[in-house]
Amino acid sequence: MITFSTIDMLIFGGYIAIIIFMGIWVSREKKGHVKDSADYFLASKSLPWWAIGASLIASNISAEQFVGMQGSGFAMGLAISTYEWMAAATLIVVGIFFLPVFLEKQIYTMPQFLEKRFDARVRTSLAVFWLLLYIFVNLSSVLYLGALNLETILGIPFSAGMIGLAVFALLYSLYGGLKAVAWTDVIQVVFLVIGGLMTTYLAVELVGSGNFWSGLGDLRKEAVNHFTMIFDKGEYMIPDGKGGFDDAYTNLPGLGVLLGGMWIANIGYWGFNQYITQRALAAKNINEARNGLLFAGFLKILMPMIVVIPGIAMFVLVTREGGSGEFTAAMTDGTTNLVKSDKAYPVLLNILPAGIKGLSFAALTAAIVSSLASMINSTSTIFTMDIYRNYMNKTASETNLVTTGRIVGVIALILGMIIAPQLSSFDQVFQFIQDFSGYVTPAVVAIFLMGIFWKRTTANAALAVAVVAIPLSWAFGNIEGLPFLDRMGIVFTILLFLMMGVSVLDKNYDASKAVQINREWLRWGMIVLIICTVTVPIYHGMDLIIESSMIQGIVTLVIVGALVLSLIRFKNFGGEDIVQYEKMDDKWFKMSGTFVVGSILLAGIIAALYAVFW
Repeated sequence: MITFSTIDMLIFGGYIAIIIFMGIWVSREKKGHVKDSADYFLASKSLPWWAIGASLIASNISAEQFVGMQGSGFAMGLAISTYEWMAAATLIVVGIFFLPVFLEKQIYTMPQFLEKRFDARVRTSLAVFWLLLYIFVNLSSVLYLGALNLETILGIPFSAGMIGLAVFALLYSLYGGLKAVAWTDVIQVVFLVIGGLMTTYLAVELVGSGNFWSGLGDLRKEAVNHFTMIFDKGEYMIPDGKGGFDDAYTNLPGLGVLLGGMWIANIGYWGFNQYITQRALAAKNINEARNGLLFAGFLKILMPMIVVIPGIAMFVLVTREGGSGEFTAAMTDGTTNLVKSDKAYPVLLNILPAGIKGLSFAALTAAIVSSLASMINSTSTIFTMDIYRNYMNKTASETNLVTTGRIVGVIALILGMIIAPQLSSFDQVFQFIQDFSGYVTPAVVAIFLMGIFWKRTTANAALAVAVVAIPLSWAFGNIEGLPFLDRMGIVFTILLFLMMGVSVLDKNYDASKAVQINREWLRWGMIVLIICTVTVPIYHGMDLIIESSMIQGIVTLVIVGALVLSLIRFKNFGGEDIVQYEKMDDKWFKMSGTFVVGSILLAGIIAALYAVFW
């Protein structure tokens, strides 16, 4: 258990005071103005680019990254950074292809877009999907990892830690809504980045016996496999948390992280996830929203320095001890007597010097409570706007909607606290989140992609995909040796074929709801992205049933070719002959010079990083 010095307590106490004060300050309303749903759920559509970017990162980086990702860094190394670096690339894609459509539709929630494009049934189905995911996976995992850290670092009982984190998040976010969350996130990111980088510096310095640069060299020498970005099958084995080992390829399947299911996971998260896109929907205008995504992309490039490198440093320190020593004992689980990966960060925090310890703990707390506050707001937004207003009180006043949102936020937190203790059986909680999210994500991505870029897609096709996705993912999840990212790619491919088949046969087609984009290159861009997403997973899947690599390649080409030809052949099927469309104004797709230059620079940095650490 850690002992805080006076300076640590002052730093941490100052952080709490600043966040609560800021949350209350920005929540104030002008005299005579009553907070309405746009104020509470979309921050009055007033966010500038830097607040959007900061809020995206503060919402995204939580205990699951600070602790879970460092646990994965301890277990498998820098390769887990692909989630961060590919996310940066995904943010560019979202800014170009998807964000203009959502802003033009002037929506509050992602399910609301689905009703505009399809019908109320699709809206409700996906709203329920997200509510279950946020409460039973996201909220519970952040509460679990946050409370685990408080227990490890301060000796605070697990249940008391959960309650404390929940109350802190509610104190500054429940009254002010998204405006309070977004503006306090700017401060949270400052603590997160500064505290995180200082922790990394001291961890590497510890490896180098007091010299940071020597420590970097020692990391590369003593953890060679931990600096490989692309794994081959059977190349590297990692602890499974039960005394055995798993193939790292199962979590990160080679080229599948670049040309495969990773795109589905990232597009689903950064493009169609209420928890994330709500910040961009609250932007002043399209340029501010795009530049906010770009800013977040550059911050994502930095994140592995904060959330992965310290885990690798702990791996080196534990390895040096040869199975017995101070670090090994601290990371060993008392029940299983096994080294637990997710203890890497709490143990590291324990050995930091006074002052830095308080700042680093503030950074961890900032990551946890900012994510909790964001999840609370997004969960309450979806329930209030997509469920409550549509089915429970269609004539609800603005005041009633805001009140309902606050009540739902409290209920969601309580449910998350009930579920959180059950996650203790998972060694790498970050991987748990990715695995279970992957059951829903292929359907979400298929529905949105086809809904935006394939005019003939029908509501019944979207519903069919929503119904089939989870059992289909479960079935493929039971295939031994099939990585979950490849599973997502294969399921996504099947769902695309299903959507096209049902849509072509469906007579209940409302052509007036099709999204009209007057730029053909955007549709072709999506086809290229789909090819990049499905080819490698299909090839890997063929490897499980076909021995000949040549036949694997031929079958893969046939499947991908059939998919592409179907998309091209039927992309406007039943379209222009039925209704005269009102096309989207081209202004939504015009990109500023700042966004174009920044995107090129960001893509170049990502390519360089993979070239160095391949």
